[in-house]
Amino acid sequence: MLNTLRKIVQEVNSAKDLKAALTIIVQRVRESMGSQVCSVYLLDPETNRFVLMATEGLNKRSIGKVSMAPNEGLVGLVGTREEPLNLENAADHPRYRYFAETGEERYASFLGAPIIHHRRVMGVLVVQQKERRQFDEGEEAFLVTMSAQLAGVIAHAEATGSIRGLGKQGKGIQETRFVGVPGAPGAAVGKAVVVLPPADLEVVPDKPVDDIDAEVERFKQALESVRADMRSLSSKLASQLRPEERALFDVYLMMLDDASIGLEVKRVIRGGQWAQGALRQVVMEHVKRFELMDDAYLRERASDVKDLGRRLLAYLQEERKQNLVYQDNTILVSEELSPAMLGEVPEGKLVGLVSVLGSGNSHVAILARAMGIPTVMGLVDLPYSKMDGIDLIVDGYHGEVFTNPSDVLRQQYAELVEEERQLSQGLDALRLLPCETLDGRRMPLWVNTGLLADVTRAQERGAEGVGLYRTEVPFMINERFPSEKEQLSIYREQLAAFHPLPVTMRTLDIGGDKSLSYFPIKEDNPFLGWRGIRVTLDHPEIFLVQVRAMLKASEGLNNLRILLPMISGVQELEESLHLIHRAWGEVRDEGVDIPMPPVGVMIEIPAAVYQTRELARQVDFVSVGSNDLTQYLLAVDRNNPRVADLYDYLHPAVLQALKRVVEDAHAEGKPASICGEMAGDPAAAVLLLAMGFDSLSMNATNLPKVKWLLRQVTLSKARELLDQLLTIDHPQVIHSALNLALRNLGLGRVINPAAIVQA
Repeated sequence: MLNTLRKIVQEVNSAKDLKAALTIIVQRVRESMGSQVCSVYLLDPETNRFVLMATEGLNKRSIGKVSMAPNEGLVGLVGTREEPLNLENAADHPRYRYFAETGEERYASFLGAPIIHHRRVMGVLVVQQKERRQFDEGEEAFLVTMSAQLAGVIAHAEATGSIRGLGKQGKGIQETRFVGVPGAPGAAVGKAVVVLPPADLEVVPDKPVDDIDAEVERFKQALESVRADMRSLSSKLASQLRPEERALFDVYLMMLDDASIGLEVKRVIRGGQWAQGALRQVVMEHVKRFELMDDAYLRERASDVKDLGRRLLAYLQEERKQNLVYQDNTILVSEELSPAMLGEVPEGKLVGLVSVLGSGNSHVAILARAMGIPTVMGLVDLPYSKMDGIDLIVDGYHGEVFTNPSDVLRQQYAELVEEERQLSQGLDALRLLPCETLDGRRMPLWVNTGLLADVTRAQERGAEGVGLYRTEVPFMINERFPSEKEQLSIYREQLAAFHPLPVTMRTLDIGGDKSLSYFPIKEDNPFLGWRGIRVTLDHPEIFLVQVRAMLKASEGLNNLRILLPMISGVQELEESLHLIHRAWGEVRDEGVDIPMPPVGVMIEIPAAVYQTRELARQVDFVSVGSNDLTQYLLAVDRNNPRVADLYDYLHPAVLQALKRVVEDAHAEGKPASICGEMAGDPAAAVLLLAMGFDSLSMNATNLPKVKWLLRQVTLSKARELLDQLLTIDHPQVIHSALNLALRNLGLGRVINPAAIVQA
């Protein structure tokens, strides 16, 4: 059965359109199950009726004509119940309905399975037989499996607009929603420009050569051509990115270096292999090694290597690149977007990015956030190769992409994009004003930074300090551990840029979805594994060098705060504090006169929530990492598009945990701050204000919106709203009630706009 299923799936996936795919399915399923009839009914959303779209065994003239409502017939029953129906004699069932035009009265037994994609019923797959018999469990399992495969095929057909003839006007199903992972916030409306791989490495054959020197020379020329392309693309982005962000292109150049991939390929060529075969061998070995690693960041490096390999192969094959036409409002779509692809779009034309593979920590996502381009990653079901030229909406807030959007949805998002533009202009005037509620409660707004470019954006928006400086970013864009001197220089730049405002530097937080190419961490379950403080406590040499660099960088500025990530208990905190004091002593022994900076602990593991008081006693402040805390409390990997819908920081359990952390920290006389996506959501910020958080730290882009909203409310009103929401047990109801309350107060303009569009 499994081999049969594989063959059918392969045949269906190669079908030219949906009609052909449905025909293949009804023919092959009927043959495989030995039944007399196999039919597919699809649900037409315009009429809300199940329409016969393909059949083998019934009268084919009834295709497109026979239909039934969800409350009619056995097909309607299967669709409504969303589960299989297996009947020995269909005519005996009270829901049986006879259609003379199908000629189905001759068939007694009936087996139907619903076709469901992302919880949405799309149709019903049916087999029938003349003799009365119950289909066995194996047959039922086969049909259910087949219907699951069919769901993906139909979703792809919807996405590309290739479904026709369902509605009376022949409009068919147009608008389709695909769920991925947010890469960069914002919304965009535009046309898809699909970037296909420039050349296919996997199909390159082995081929021996006699003139080895000539082959090496050909490879050197290809290498130099790609190097020149990388430099050119980097300089094209110079006006949009700061040097630190353009450093990602240096990673590409380093990979091409004679000490890296270039050297390995030449070695294989000198063994007698032609340049294309040698390139394939070396690149695919690297790719395979990276792809076998569970760590998300290292998998992103596999796509970088693959992209470079394809570019080199294109030169060796003398096929430069696709002749792409970039229109205004281009939304770049690819299986694996690379930083180089962004640089090829003329400035001012790129409005959105969509990548089938990749996560929020890929190089592309980092660049997209720096450039302010709405991005969605990890769209595993997207039929990207067939999407060139179709209308798209990119919702970078929710990680959603809408293909062939209706005029109504397109208009809603177009208004949203314009509102966002006007709002950001209008909020500029707030830059020098304090964030203070109507009844006088002051709320310092800080920013999260990682790249030096974040400094300018933060200062332009009136940030009052840095609540989270991600020290791993300089480590991630390097090819080795940066030295103490290199780290000192980077940290000094951050501290000096914000002086005299405080800068909270989190010690190295790798593992989970963040790793270093030169320090691989291979684990089955990285989010519950070796990450954060666990890594640095096991490697005190890394931790001590970093802390020493931070301390030296703060000399004469004294605006450093040190933050410890992933603390799960008192023992880890005590070990960390011991090492920090040791580093401080070493630095002072070297003659650097600096006071001991404030040290804080991140509350991002559920265990830490319940030990906040014990932890707070030993530190100067606590800071909640809302992203990880939400992820761990709800057991949801937020980079996994299949469960991303379940990740919700307004879940009652998350709200209760946050309230408890603030109360326990304050009970020990210590301030509590919060960083993460939640702090940058203006509506959620009202609740955080009510809970008593002492400062909020967020992406610089969101800071003006949060400031505007908090200046329009009173602390007492915020507390009243929080008390009301804490009695609700459903996250969606909390969202709706919160948004409604703020809109009723006339404060709807800065609520996450995409939430309003989707409401």
